[in-house]
Amino acid sequence: MPTHVSEEVQDAVRTGRPVVALESTIISHGMPYPHNVEMACDVESIVREHGATPATIAILDGVCRIGLDRADIELLASRPDVHKATTRDLAWLVATGSTGATTVAATMHLASLAGIRIFATGGIGGVHRGAATTYDISADLNELANTPVAVVCAGVKSILDIGLTLEYLETVGVPVIVVGNDEFPAFYSRSSGYPAPRHVDDAKQCAGVLDAVWQELKLHRGVCVANPIPVGDEIPAAEIDGVIREALASLAAQGIVGQAVTPFLLSRIVDKTGGRSLEANMALVEHNAALAADIAVEYSALTA
Repeated sequence: MPTHVSEEVQDAVRTGRPVVALESTIISHGMPYPHNVEMACDVESIVREHGATPATIAILDGVCRIGLDRADIELLASRPDVHKATTRDLAWLVATGSTGATTVAATMHLASLAGIRIFATGGIGGVHRGAATTYDISADLNELANTPVAVVCAGVKSILDIGLTLEYLETVGVPVIVVGNDEFPAFYSRSSGYPAPRHVDDAKQCAGVLDAVWQELKLHRGVCVANPIPVGDEIPAAEIDGVIREALASLAAQGIVGQAVTPFLLSRIVDKTGGRSLEANMALVEHNAALAADIAVEYSALTA
């Protein structure tokens, strides 16, 4: 498979220095231009400030790219023909020389191939509301069950069924730990109504869990690290839930299915909140990047 790892990322992985993988679907499909470029560059800067090397991942003209430059980010942010790529799409993108932005699942897979263990994103996919009839379950969950990468997120996207997602992760044996809170977060909100499956206080304790999972217990799977959005940036669940229900009703009325579901819902929520949800999204992504870098630093020290 054609793969290009930037010299900076390659050197960091080879010498055991901390690296944080970053997805690219949030650039192409998660935020409008130019907010997406601003977010992507800010996140890379935050990772560096916290002592790690950023590795944004995408497929560009059929090449799996681990570590992008500013021109690559601008391309993903502005071109309308960039595909949303989960794991199933990787082979087609490579074979046809196409360009795709990687979801959580695809980013995890490529990060693992490059030897990167820590990954920061906004929120993971999960079991969609109404999945009992649609069978719509994100490939992110299957990848977490099979790929040894820690995903630092603000929980499950609140447009999903959080309870069923947590049940699914338990069934497939994925460790779920919440940092600094006793309740599992709900993306825009710190509170979901579901208790934290397991709790740690900080990045150092989190790195200890990762070391136990991969080095001591030899469990070949991912870890979901849930990092609640900062208090000052959250939209309380009681406020955002009505907006989400309205967006879901619009989704059903328009008959939108498949990979178009999440971008449609997020866009509707941005409109209905007057842009407040976009600000919250940017804040939580930056917050997750900082924690992921701190975890990467601690984990590198443990495994040196």
